[in-house]
Amino acid sequence: MTREQYILATQQNSLPRTEHPQFYPVGIYGWRKRCLYFFVLLLLVTMIVNLAMTIWILKVMNFTVDGMGNLRVTKKGIRLEGISEFLLPLYVKEIHSRKDSPLVLQSDRNVTVNARNHMGQLTGQLTVGADAVEAQCKRFEVRASEGGKVLFSADEDEIVIGADRLKVTGTEGAVFGHSVETPHIRAEPSQDLKLESPTRSLVMEAPRGVQVNAAAGDLKATCRKELHLQSTEGEIFLNADTIRLGNLPVGSFSSSSSSSSSSSSSSPSSSAPRQTIYELCVCPNGKLYLSPAGASSTCQSSSNICLWS
Repeated sequence: MTREQYILATQQNSLPRTEHPQFYPVGIYGWRKRCLYFFVLLLLVTMIVNLAMTIWILKVMNFTVDGMGNLRVTKKGIRLEGISEFLLPLYVKEIHSRKDSPLVLQSDRNVTVNARNHMGQLTGQLTVGADAVEAQCKRFEVRASEGGKVLFSADEDEIVIGADRLKVTGTEGAVFGHSVETPHIRAEPSQDLKLESPTRSLVMEAPRGVQVNAAAGDLKATCRKELHLQSTEGEIFLNADTIRLGNLPVGSFSSSSSSSSSSSSSSPSSSAPRQTIYELCVCPNGKLYLSPAGASSTCQSSSNICLWS
């Protein structure tokens, strides 16, 4: 027996024995017990309500293992089904639709797409509004779906149209404020081609020649003052079955020609009607006029004919 056990045994024997020992109850009784039961019951009800609300939210929001509702989390990113509304800015790397449906971006005011660099500075902006579509960037390009050919590009220096054919369907045609450089201009098969300058001159230049061709119609050149056909090194050819020069002034008969004509008219053979034949004369200044043909033609002798204006 150890020393502690011996001491305890001797102390228990030395204590006086009482006939009626006192017992002290252990636990919570009275109003404390009722309050404890009330709080336990309230906690149980709260847990049940919370669990029911959680189950209801999961069912309404359609929570699954892959995502929530129309939102699905995949290996390639986040996938949204149906119409989605964003109340705050959206920062993504790429947005694309499914293969069998288009991508629609809709807003009550406008849709603005911004591009920024690593410093946060705005480098490009595309705004689709109710009145206009505005693009602010250093260079704007429109490319073909196949091959990536540039169909239209614009920057501060020039505008390039890379399509094989530029078609203008307006009734007033196309208006150019400055020079136009193009290898070919033609109209539709059933339409007329008209090049017009209402208040200024129309100049067509080419390093190797200008060809104007009307395969199934007439060719008409009209001006208000003067029409110049100039060839610096070559010649000007007028090749046609009939060449007509209308509204040319007619020269007068000389005295010798009038006397000869009067003598010929007195002959018996002058009873038949005669047709007057004219000559085309050129003045030293380049003007043209008509003169009656004859031995004493005014085409060489008369000089006052060239003074008409």
